[in-house]
Amino acid sequence: MRAHLKRTAAIATALLATLAAAPSASASAPAPASVPASAATHTAAAARPHISTAYVLPGAKAYPEGIAVDDRTGDVYVGSYADGTVYRARPGQRTAEVFLPAGADGRDTANGLRVDARGRLWVTDSTTGVTVYDPATRTRIAHFEATGGEPFFINDLTITPDGTAYLTDSFRSAVYRVTPADLARGTGTLDVAYDLDLPAGAITLNGIVSDPAGRFLLTVDMTAGELYRIDLRSDAITRVDLRGGDMKAADGLLLSPGGTLRVAHNTTNTLSRWQLSADGTRARLTTRLTDPSLQIPTTLARSHGRTLVVRSQFDKGGPLTPSTGTPTTFTIAAVRGL
Repeated sequence: MRAHLKRTAAIATALLATLAAAPSASASAPAPASVPASAATHTAAAARPHISTAYVLPGAKAYPEGIAVDDRTGDVYVGSYADGTVYRARPGQRTAEVFLPAGADGRDTANGLRVDARGRLWVTDSTTGVTVYDPATRTRIAHFEATGGEPFFINDLTITPDGTAYLTDSFRSAVYRVTPADLARGTGTLDVAYDLDLPAGAITLNGIVSDPAGRFLLTVDMTAGELYRIDLRSDAITRVDLRGGDMKAADGLLLSPGGTLRVAHNTTNTLSRWQLSADGTRARLTTRLTDPSLQIPTTLARSHGRTLVVRSQFDKGGPLTPSTGTPTTFTIAAVRGL
């Protein structure tokens, strides 16, 4: 618990720095000059994506962070940064249920969530590593831990078509790898696959996604606002050419077939959509939506033609300090037209 509190304080400090440098979430973000007017920040009511509530989470202090959808069943999983609870919302249900209780398997947080092709649920814990579960039985299949003396913060993860998982470390600016062979063994340490060697002392890597063809990864440096491409064949790490904007305060990433990249920018209450080039080396901003009703959005998922967005409310008594008030009911937003 002491380690958890220390890491929580550290990330809160870094997020505060991001918040102080960011524009007010209540103000409309200006359209970048290089983006056509038809694709710029939404200002007209008729053109704005529609935001509603998809699911309600139980509990007064859920402070959700991660989200994942099981495309086979339609189940939606949401993780709590506050205590590691994992919630599940089933098709046709508006209120989620507690799926994995707080503290289960020693889990202090539940940051990144993914469901792999075989239906297994992956859950990162920023204070330890990642655990894999069988949703049918709610039992732990495997567990992998970060090691070493320097501070770490295991954040988000993605899974490539061959079943390999890649996880970001926000403190070490590293990407870890867990292979199918590792998963079969059931336990082990998280091995660094890629070290981006970003400035020490800052919160850097956050969201991560993989190309549907398994050619490359994309991961974001939320403080610098840069997006990086990691080539899985050559191991080359390059900066993506961002056109029309940046990715400051970017948290969750969501890459859809066809190269549509959606991004949640947490402290600015913003969602953005980018068109990625076929080779993943360039990204052009096409839509930017800023709305306080997003309540510090962290991660995203797609389900039934809508974008599900986690409303963390981290600024309402959560890890963002000083607090700006008391949280309302914790919910997951549904955004159509993004």
